[in-house]
Amino acid sequence: MEQVNTKPMFTRKMIAALIVPLILEQILNVFVGMADSLMVSSVGEAAVSGISLVDSVNFLLIQLFAALATGGAVICSQYIGKGEPDSTGRAAKQLLYFSVLFAAILGVIAIVFNRPLLQLIFGQVEDSVMRNAQTYFWLSALSYPFLALYNAGAALFRSMNKSRVTLYISLMVNVINIIGNAILIYGFKMGVAGAATATLLARAAGGIVVFTLLCRPKQAIHISHPLQYRPDGKMLGRILKIGIPTGMENSLFQLGKLMLSHLVATFGTAAISANAISNTLVSLSNIPGSAIGLGLVTIVGQCMGARETKQAVQYTKKMLLLTFVLMNTMNVIMYVGAGWLAGLYNLSEEATSTAVQLIRSFALFAAVFWPLSFTIPNALRAAGDAKFTMMTSVSSMFAFRVGLAYLLAYTTDIGVMCVWLGMYADWIVRGLVYMIRFLRGKWKNIRLV
Repeated sequence: MEQVNTKPMFTRKMIAALIVPLILEQILNVFVGMADSLMVSSVGEAAVSGISLVDSVNFLLIQLFAALATGGAVICSQYIGKGEPDSTGRAAKQLLYFSVLFAAILGVIAIVFNRPLLQLIFGQVEDSVMRNAQTYFWLSALSYPFLALYNAGAALFRSMNKSRVTLYISLMVNVINIIGNAILIYGFKMGVAGAATATLLARAAGGIVVFTLLCRPKQAIHISHPLQYRPDGKMLGRILKIGIPTGMENSLFQLGKLMLSHLVATFGTAAISANAISNTLVSLSNIPGSAIGLGLVTIVGQCMGARETKQAVQYTKKMLLLTFVLMNTMNVIMYVGAGWLAGLYNLSEEATSTAVQLIRSFALFAAVFWPLSFTIPNALRAAGDAKFTMMTSVSSMFAFRVGLAYLLAYTTDIGVMCVWLGMYADWIVRGLVYMIRFLRGKWKNIRLV
């Protein structure tokens, strides 16, 4: 039964304080990431290739850590809404320690089976590339526990409506990484080892700072007795009930992208270049939507914990409308400026023309369908409906994003556009399914805490 509370759980000021720092953090990560890539590129082609191979593995693991963090954020948000600070602290401690343990195990495996794992995943590559990949892989593996700790801690601060804290920590982490790159790559000429060491130091600093802040008393989520830990299977099970489906969804999504990368490669160099820069550019227009999605987990999670399902519906609709407004603004800019943006990369005329077509098609479809397929599922996950979102996402992705793309590739001559049309079809189908699920309201009856 829906509760009705005349007092809003989130004022406009609270929502702005949650969402604005998240948008700034997303922008920061994109532009600092570009600067980081530019600095690393100075170490040579073989080094860049080795780093690129390892980063594809690292990105998959980051998705797993993020999935665990999402599970913990949902549970803690619901406990905050329910008004149970002791349970919130216990859930947070289970999330932090399990994340670090899980990451440490993966790190040990990566270090012990360094070269065999790289050969298993990527096959035979040039010796110089493999040597650089090995160096970057084992140093990256040392950072996994810190990275998992940071992801979990950042999710917990978002659960407390303190996204400004994560913005400041993210800024610190990125500054350390860039300064470290400058000193170790340019100053000490350490090459790949310098790039990996800078990343390790930055992630270590981020993990340590976020954990230290969580140990402070008098806040909604407080880690008491941080050196004392006892596994709580029941509490951990609640976290994994969200974390496992989300992790599987993210992992299978990356698998689908790899399958599509293979398809894109068959269309030639111009298509590969156009696809690559288009993906980079359109990711800028997704920043507001991605940030709002992260904030929505906190908002809906707290509403569901307080059993304020009516407010959960109201806030989801408001956040969905805000996503439409901000993303449509970005997509108008992308559509109008597509030619100028694509021209910044000095590609061939064919590649530039293709990129403009891809960017403009994205702007049109994203304006209508992106919020439905990415914002609404965050509300469903925050309510505990993660298994449904996983099944819908994976089924739609392989049937349309991958399946339709391959079908169009072999039955038409539209080239790389077939990959993007498959993506749009995926958005439309899953967006409609999520909307129906949301309107029917079955998710309101799920009880995680």
